[in-house]
Amino acid sequence: MPIEVDRPALTRAIGRWGYTAAIINSVIGSSVFAMPAVLARLVGEWSPIAVILAGAAVAVVVLCFAEVGSRFDGTGGPYLYTREAFGAGPAFLVGWLHIWSRLFSGAAVLNVFTSYLGQLVPWVSAPAGRGITMTAAVALVTALNVRGVRQTSWAVNTFTVAKLLPLLVLVAAGASGVSRAVFESQAVATPAWTDAILLLVFAYGGFESGVVAAGEVKDPRRDTAFALVVGLATIAGAYALVQVVVCGTVPHVGTIDTPVARALEALVPHGAVVGSVGAILSTYGWLTGFALMTPRVLFSMAERRELPGALAHVHARFRTPHVAIVVNSIVALGFALWSTFTDAATLAAIARLLIYALTCASLVVLRRRDAAPAASFVVPGGPVLALAGILFCGWLLATRTASQLELLGAILVTGAALRAVARWSRRGETA
Repeated sequence: MPIEVDRPALTRAIGRWGYTAAIINSVIGSSVFAMPAVLARLVGEWSPIAVILAGAAVAVVVLCFAEVGSRFDGTGGPYLYTREAFGAGPAFLVGWLHIWSRLFSGAAVLNVFTSYLGQLVPWVSAPAGRGITMTAAVALVTALNVRGVRQTSWAVNTFTVAKLLPLLVLVAAGASGVSRAVFESQAVATPAWTDAILLLVFAYGGFESGVVAAGEVKDPRRDTAFALVVGLATIAGAYALVQVVVCGTVPHVGTIDTPVARALEALVPHGAVVGSVGAILSTYGWLTGFALMTPRVLFSMAERRELPGALAHVHARFRTPHVAIVVNSIVALGFALWSTFTDAATLAAIARLLIYALTCASLVVLRRRDAAPAASFVVPGGPVLALAGILFCGWLLATRTASQLELLGAILVTGAALRAVARWSRRGETA
């Protein structure tokens, strides 16, 4: 009879403020440095209103996440929530979508990272330089995460502060210079509200990955709601203020690819360099958090034997899911080397809508289930907010093109097929 050996457990090393920083870092990556121009192209001078409206809609979803997340202390995030509420099948699809969403987001952010770095170091813009730079960046964040969650948590905290500094400089220097005439120069003939809101779902998204590493947080049932609410308030405030300052200081900003750098160039000495460095720090900090959070989804699913068991291995010395971290990095790098930012970001946003809708539905199911883990945070009017979140996600999905929905369907079908194969293989092993 084989002797069972205790597997190393994950280390609970992330405190309340480290958890909050991880969520902020999971959200603020590349979009804030491109968003002001894209939103101006879509809805013109109404873009700050779009930021606020989208933030309010996402806040409904975040409050649902806060209550549901306060019931659990394990690794997995929305995958874990859906499994408890609806069972293994829907949970697998949520985990599968989460993985794809983050992999495409990682690819998108890597492209932005190399683009901004290429403005300072032209060699990086060449095909060979782009590939070498992406590979080196991914190798560094992978090594950092394999070595330990405590070191990664400190790095995430540092990058979170560093990425916010140039945005604070922009707001402080530009707030007094906002001009109504410049705002009016952003006018567009036909505002594209649904496209703008979907872009903002991508911009606000990522908090669902921030809660994945709850198994390595010191007190996740107490701190999840705090980290989500404080994180979203910080993010929404930063987005709204940046949008107002950029649209009020840079005429016709919709025609510019680097709006934050352009605004800083006109406001402070060496502003373009400051803006570019800020974008580089922001995107690389996001990648650090990406390599921390996303492998924990692979780890959680592998622990439940829905993905290959090797992904559930924990490093004997560093106590991290090292195989999942390395696999996650390799796949993201592969996507980044051939993808574009726009296509990857769009797919990531669409995939998130289903994850958000199922987590909102989980709130209703878990409240009605007597045996469900108790919530340490209860949001007032939870079922009504959950319904509102589901309707918001359904509305945005209904506005997507046929090709986008077909691609989403193909991802779901592929995941279901892989799960079926995995279940069949396990039956063969048992027999």
